[in-house]
Amino acid sequence: MRNWGVSPRRIVPPFQEGPLWGWLGPLLVAMFGGILRFVRLGEPRAVVFDETYYAKDAYSLLKYGVERTMLGDAKNPIADQRLIAGNLDIFKQCPQPADCASFVAHPPLGKWMIAAGEWLFGMTPFGWRFAAALIGTLSILVLARVARRMTRSTLLGCLGGLLLSLDGLHYVLSRTALLDIFLMFWVLAGFACLVVDRDQARERLVAWYESSPLTPRGPWLRARPWRLAAGVCLGAACAVKWSGIFFLIAFAVLSVMWDMGARRALGLRSAYRGAWSYDVPRGLAAMVLAPAVTFMATWTGWFATAGGWGRNWDQATASGPWFFMIDSVRSWVGYQVQVLGYHSNLHEYHEYMSEPWHWPLLLRAIPFYYGADLPPSACGGGRCAQAVLGVGTPALWYGAVVALIGLIGWYVANRDWRAGATLLAFAVGWLPWFYYAIADDRTMYLFYMLPVVPFMVLAVVLVAGLALGRQDASPGRRALGAAVVGAYALIVLINFWWLQPVLTGETITQAEWWARMLMRSWTAVVPSPT
Repeated sequence: MRNWGVSPRRIVPPFQEGPLWGWLGPLLVAMFGGILRFVRLGEPRAVVFDETYYAKDAYSLLKYGVERTMLGDAKNPIADQRLIAGNLDIFKQCPQPADCASFVAHPPLGKWMIAAGEWLFGMTPFGWRFAAALIGTLSILVLARVARRMTRSTLLGCLGGLLLSLDGLHYVLSRTALLDIFLMFWVLAGFACLVVDRDQARERLVAWYESSPLTPRGPWLRARPWRLAAGVCLGAACAVKWSGIFFLIAFAVLSVMWDMGARRALGLRSAYRGAWSYDVPRGLAAMVLAPAVTFMATWTGWFATAGGWGRNWDQATASGPWFFMIDSVRSWVGYQVQVLGYHSNLHEYHEYMSEPWHWPLLLRAIPFYYGADLPPSACGGGRCAQAVLGVGTPALWYGAVVALIGLIGWYVANRDWRAGATLLAFAVGWLPWFYYAIADDRTMYLFYMLPVVPFMVLAVVLVAGLALGRQDASPGRRALGAAVVGAYALIVLINFWWLQPVLTGETITQAEWWARMLMRSWTAVVPSPT
């Protein structure tokens, strides 16, 4: 039964470099990205864009365990003004905790992560942005490591980390207290865990194939902690924003397909039946139960306190412990139904909104912050500008569009699992928004694209691997490929460097500001400098 022509090296290819550089290279790239993100993190000293919701909700979680209503409103931002002045008296006073309950449209985990930075460094711009900068930096490391594992090349892994560190949208959201950077991180971490699990499962199958009596279905692969970790990470993604569910479902199916493919690659006569018998039942615990437990655990503050939206604490407590438990679940489910209704009916026009088909081409940017009434002395004379513009690095995004199109052809021709996984991750993070745009006419923004940015970078890395050529290619072929890939990385670096002043709120002249508006459509949502 062993004469099936199976090559263990084909099933589990070796890495091109040793583990030392496999860690050192990605760590150095992550340090570079971290320096970019932490320098001047507290600038601008203002409540930027949707920080007006999430930074304050995070502080409310830290203080009360649930979100509470704040002083003021969009037209009279009393709470924002007090925060910048160092006054933390920002909450409305109510006779009963439930009277000050605030309806929020997203689960609490991302706000708890923001709250960790506020707990460590205080209720300041640096404090509420710290967690985003840390998670953004860690995501560079994770991408570098997963790109290395997928390509078996430390060089290509470091290229992936470098490109992600130079993306403008990732950079801005790593320096702003919004939720999308945390959603992106947990999605990427879940994907990375599944890639590790794929390797380990195949290594165990090879070990069984070489040393044990063979059976048509193959072996049970014992505990798979990396798949369980993936379930926890993807549950955490859902606990930041509900849109994480798209990735959870897709990656669960992907894991099953990988299990079937691994058993089939060994030549097992009942490969699919083996996967359904051994892999799928245990995979349900990792990819269904673990995410559900993780998601519910993030709502502990709501369950444990009386001040949450729709909590009905007093009545439930007075009716006995069993009713309290049942009513708590009923109230929580009712809350989720209200949130679903909110998202389904979000149709209000916003000048920063854009459609999903605009996103890959960066046709509409998002002004996170714009400084007004700047004196001429702020930029050395003349008219000045100070802006934080949420936009990707065009050289990277347009290159990624070409790379994704190339991956489609590569996957159709070769069924390469790396191309398929990258395309799937991109598709489930982008295509569902078309439904909401067409069927619901929902209000949407460019930064919804952030969770798929790492997979856009992965597409570029995979195509860069094709450009570099095989290790046994001629020196001239390898040199040409290295020159092309190096030139592209340099173009992305220069493009990012040129944009950086309008990504970080540096004070520049009007002429410098206009020069960095690489598309005139970006200026349609940004006040012209005066």
